[in-house]
Amino acid sequence: MNSETNPAQGAADGPKTKSFARHLPAIARVLMGLMFFVFGLNGFLNFIPQPKTPMPEGAASFAGALMKTGYMFPLVMGTQLLVGILLLLNRFVPLALALIAPIIVGIVTFHIFLAPSGIVPGAIALVLELYLAWSYRSAFRPMLVMRTKPGGE
Repeated sequence: MNSETNPAQGAADGPKTKSFARHLPAIARVLMGLMFFVFGLNGFLNFIPQPKTPMPEGAASFAGALMKTGYMFPLVMGTQLLVGILLLLNRFVPLALALIAPIIVGIVTFHIFLAPSGIVPGAIALVLELYLAWSYRSAFRPMLVMRTKPGGE
């Protein structure tokens, strides 16, 4: 048996070095969870004040269209809220990352094409998403199989 599978032998070798890097996925998960929990909740309760400067015309038209559908804005905000809760509770993290990925793409492209001045939070969310997806890559491997059969055979 090697020292990686025998904890008693590891203790005899001396203290293990404890790296801060082992905490980075948890920190990223909590930061991203807080971000989406707060912004998702704000979509329903409107507690974050609106910016003083008006949105560019295209951005305002797009946001208005999402609101006018009657379902799209609540769906996006509800998804953000759900993902934030899942990330904060450390439950179904790979599922939460998969659910929020298209919303992050929408946020980033909205800011690239319609409102570039507000891209920083979206860019932070994108970086956290990519880092966490890499950290949980083993959970995504089965989805990336080129050919598979139904029923897991």
